[in-house]
Amino acid sequence: MRLHVGCAMWTHKSWQGRFLAHPLPSHERLRHYAGWCNAVEGNTTFYATPARDTVASWARQTSADFRFVIKLPKVITHERRLTDTDEALHAFLTAIEPLGPRAHALWIQLPGSFTPADVPALARFLHRLTRSHRYAVEVRHPVFFNDPRAARLLEGALATVAAEWIPFDTTAFFRSPPSSDAEREAWTKKPRLPLRSLALTDRPIVRYLGRDAAERTIEGWQHWTDTVVEWLREGRSPTVFVHTPDNADAPLLARRFHDEVRVRVPELDALPQPIPTEPLTLF
Repeated sequence: MRLHVGCAMWTHKSWQGRFLAHPLPSHERLRHYAGWCNAVEGNTTFYATPARDTVASWARQTSADFRFVIKLPKVITHERRLTDTDEALHAFLTAIEPLGPRAHALWIQLPGSFTPADVPALARFLHRLTRSHRYAVEVRHPVFFNDPRAARLLEGALATVAAEWIPFDTTAFFRSPPSSDAEREAWTKKPRLPLRSLALTDRPIVRYLGRDAAERTIEGWQHWTDTVVEWLREGRSPTVFVHTPDNADAPLLARRFHDEVRVRVPELDALPQPIPTEPLTLF
């Protein structure tokens, strides 16, 4: 039983001198981030497959129990839509090999145009994948959330290879109008979908978007603290990524989420101690 928490990235301009020492060479920023959180979203791999040496550096900067949820490149998921992907997929899998067990799950984020009619293509793609990794799928078409038949179709395809369904919970964010520039930008870009909190495997993964105000982010995640506590008591090992529109306090918020869960599940392992910079508080 373990709870992993993290952010959408491991470096951010607003974190310099707060969560990460400053100045700090780029090849050491992940090590400092890993003092705050024990997981991270691998979003950069969506845009290009990284060099194997770069990935080896990620492994060197993190402990053996740190976890990456690594996104498949868009050439596989969005451009080729899961067909004729053997060459691109082989290059990607070769590149991320140095992570070893740190690669918690390979994240298949599908475009909003992916519909139930495309599920057979996903099923074929999943069955061709190596079983040396675990997989998690994110869909954004509303029909999967509003139509039980569509949800069951997708769940059936995922179940055959023990893949997880990643929800991106934006319900707290869209509860009231935006009040900052970052929130206004996110308002036009983030998916607006119903809440889903059903785990399919023993390693559920959640992406949660709060607000720039820390207290509103914390208020909005109360459903997830209850859900994660229940999952842990069932013997599952969840991973929760905390986002805000500006992500300015995301590492601190991720730790706060872990702390809230640990109060209710005291046997949960503590997070690592951050590399000191200066005292921080949320309020």
